[in-house]
Amino acid sequence: MLTPSAKPGAAGSFCLVLHGHLPWVLHHGHWPHGEVWLFEAAAETWLPILGVVEECVAEGTPVPLTLGLMPILLEQLAHPGFQARFPRWLAAQAARAVADHAEFSARGDLHLAFLAERWRVHYTGLAARFEAIDRDIAGAFARLAAPRDGGPGHIELLTSNATHGYMPLILHDACARAQVRAGVATSARRLGMRPKGAWLPECAYRPGGPWKPPVVHGDTRMRAGVEEIFAQEGVGFFFVDAHLFQGSRSEGIVGPGGVAGGGFAKVGWDQATWDEGRGWRSVLEPHFVSSNGGPGRLVALARHPEVSEQVWSGEVGYPGDGRYLEFHKKHGAEGLRYWKVTGARTDLGAKHPYQPDDIAGAIYTQSQHFVAVVRAVLQRHQERTGRHGVVVAPFDAELFGHWWSEGPRFLRDVFRAMAHDPAIEPTTVSAFLAAHPPDKVVSLPEGTWGAGGDHRVWLTDELKWTWEAEYRAEDRFLDMLDRLPWKTDAGVEGAMKAAARELLLLQASDWQFVVSTAGAVDYGFRRFSEHLARFDRASNVAEARAKGEPDDDLARLELEDIRLHDAVFPDLSLEWWRA
Repeated sequence: MLTPSAKPGAAGSFCLVLHGHLPWVLHHGHWPHGEVWLFEAAAETWLPILGVVEECVAEGTPVPLTLGLMPILLEQLAHPGFQARFPRWLAAQAARAVADHAEFSARGDLHLAFLAERWRVHYTGLAARFEAIDRDIAGAFARLAAPRDGGPGHIELLTSNATHGYMPLILHDACARAQVRAGVATSARRLGMRPKGAWLPECAYRPGGPWKPPVVHGDTRMRAGVEEIFAQEGVGFFFVDAHLFQGSRSEGIVGPGGVAGGGFAKVGWDQATWDEGRGWRSVLEPHFVSSNGGPGRLVALARHPEVSEQVWSGEVGYPGDGRYLEFHKKHGAEGLRYWKVTGARTDLGAKHPYQPDDIAGAIYTQSQHFVAVVRAVLQRHQERTGRHGVVVAPFDAELFGHWWSEGPRFLRDVFRAMAHDPAIEPTTVSAFLAAHPPDKVVSLPEGTWGAGGDHRVWLTDELKWTWEAEYRAEDRFLDMLDRLPWKTDAGVEGAMKAAARELLLLQASDWQFVVSTAGAVDYGFRRFSEHLARFDRASNVAEARAKGEPDDDLARLELEDIRLHDAVFPDLSLEWWRA
């Protein structure tokens, strides 16, 4: 059954997709790398975006946001440690603002004192808001996504891999499936629903077929494609970068209704080059994806480069406007921000004080410009093909609020403007696909949305050893899964589950990312090494228990260390690694 269009005369649709992710940082440091990352994300991104959605809902403005709350983020937002320590951090920020106000007032800088008072009010308000939702950020978003009046929710939520595991370089299909199964199970448990779509970590896609591991193993082996692995868990769509569509190969067209099961006709690999009317390879069209040349089971949607660069580009992006709050300059090491961007090349010492009264006009102008860009793109596509296209704009959620303080208000004004624009139909991805299902199937090349569109961020000479270690961990875990009596021995099962949690955490793409980008080199290496060591210790305990050896004090303490540091995925099942 197709969902009727809310704007029958619209030139096309618009899907805003935000990707919310942080690696597991609870109990792994505080500042500058550690729990403060999570506190800042909650205060600067999640609570403000939640407020914007609720404001739009209250005023009757549709705000069909498609939001990925990654499973490892959900685990942290629901953790008692976060829910207890986040209010204390907010109180400390408010106290810092009070101290700043006294300092600025004493030296006669009344404008900075005024800004300090704004910060105090801001953090006090966030603390009250956190209490009003019973300290449950994920639950508040889940309520907004819940079906209402027999129809969809206000927003749509996505799932992903459990710990943001980097799919193209995971060695064994069993481990790739476990990442997905753990992620989907966690989303269902924490959100009370099974999301229909997924965010691929780093938008990294791998097709099925022959593959040779880059380290350790020199054999060529067959592996499953991303679309096959996610489809087995009931996921229906995902997102990729534009260059994967540009490098795609036409495989087939699907019949009436757009559902692959409704009729599939094979086409030549060159049809995409001459059949322009069907929108092959267009980032404004959804495509079924297949690695084997047959009907596709999952739908891929591509990021629109021209639209997305209006926000993320360092050259033309809105966050670089001189009126907005400067991210990099703080009053003290962990202090608050009191200055504006001023200019792209302005030295931090020469930044001017922030002027809040300048912001509403800047946001309005840029939100109108953004909507005009989307409108023009959709109208060009309709004029060229006669088809209803879709602009997909995926971003890291932390851009809005954390990196760009005014970002959530920009999103609010974009949705307000689109609500009154007859040419644009803002929608969630599921609603769009229900009304406008794909009519073509392609095979995609391997790639990511990272630098170079390939694996260069995660697989460098400096990082090769991490993959050697990770592959050996995968090999060892699957070998233990086959050999050890975990189905009949609870002690072995407990140690195996501890090892499984550490393997999932070890596979997070974040550790290589923060090393390669020089964002937190020491922290990235330390976190990877710690999870690797804990995996080995838990595996050693499992092996010893399987031999009937009694635990010594060290074994018990090592498992307790894992429990205290990495209390994630309480429903973990070793069956997730089985075929």
